[in-house]
Amino acid sequence: MIKPHNRTIEATIALCRAALSTELTSSPEQLFDGAVEWAEVYKYAAKQGVAAIAWEGLNKIENQGIIAPEFLPSKAIKLPWAYGVEKQIKRYRKQEQTIKKLATALSQHDIMLMVLKGYGLSLDYPTPEHRSCSDVDIWLFGKHDLANEVIAKQLGIDIDNDKHHHTVFYIDGVMIENHYDFLNINAHRSNRDIERELRASIEIGATPINIDNTQVWRPSTNGHALFLLRHAASHFASVEIVLRHVTDWGMFIKRHNLDIDWEWLNKVCERHNMKQFFDALTVVASDICGFDAETIPGITRHPSLEQRIFNDILCPEFSEKMPERGTLRIVWFKTRRWWANRWKHRLVYNDSLISSFISQSWSHILKPKGIKL
Repeated sequence: MIKPHNRTIEATIALCRAALSTELTSSPEQLFDGAVEWAEVYKYAAKQGVAAIAWEGLNKIENQGIIAPEFLPSKAIKLPWAYGVEKQIKRYRKQEQTIKKLATALSQHDIMLMVLKGYGLSLDYPTPEHRSCSDVDIWLFGKHDLANEVIAKQLGIDIDNDKHHHTVFYIDGVMIENHYDFLNINAHRSNRDIERELRASIEIGATPINIDNTQVWRPSTNGHALFLLRHAASHFASVEIVLRHVTDWGMFIKRHNLDIDWEWLNKVCERHNMKQFFDALTVVASDICGFDAETIPGITRHPSLEQRIFNDILCPEFSEKMPERGTLRIVWFKTRRWWANRWKHRLVYNDSLISSFISQSWSHILKPKGIKL
């Protein structure tokens, strides 16, 4: 088991493990012995995108009698925690109905809608609505331009074209990202090669989902696996990833292990210099989500690297906050962060540091609003 930093983080992970796995820790009653600062656990779980999952775990271990009543969180902590979970569930249901509304409108123009990441991944969780979704990412089988026209004219919605590889619009207050690329091919040259892999695999074998008798699609298992890995790797290298990225990957493996072409995925990861990251992320996810990483074909253990990656997820080595204003200050901040994260860049990209710096700089010149994101 990879060791977390402190009691607050250890408790958060134990709650996630309780919700997603059949095991807690080797001695859960010692972990929850009164020394846990529950207000900090709630705050940290929210920061890591797993507050509702941790709440589910808390309810499970409370019902199992693992925590003595005197060591449970107080009502002053449980009430806002429960309220936050309820708000998330309502937001999830609203997103679900927005997906249905959009899919129905687009189907009148023979445009099929595929959900990427968030909503589609939530279906792999024991309680889907406990997987937080900040926005809705969609793929329209190459008909993004026609869809943008329909959305703008038929629904009267403004389209934001200032982002790389997707447009952005809002329906009933729900943010939608309409992807015309799966990856930002302007940021890294290697993304273009992986984009071709995704284009060749993500639609073939796509599976239908029904939302109140409205059909939408999820990516093929292999295509989705590669997309999730590259997406997590890109965020890890550029900024950070959180526990929600880890649980996404872990639950995806638990639900689709037998359908993944592991030989193909291992070869793609090796070809694109993501193999060590893939191995480490799988090991970390296995401990939290409750599966044996040793049963995944091709996994190679790198204990020290696994620990460093896990540490960076839990508490990033570069933890400064980006300035809220001042273009030059933001550019200087991003340059320092890029330099501090160069070890992560080498772990997930084939591109040289200088090549990536030039590509990313050009990317910001093409879409200058992205500098402040």
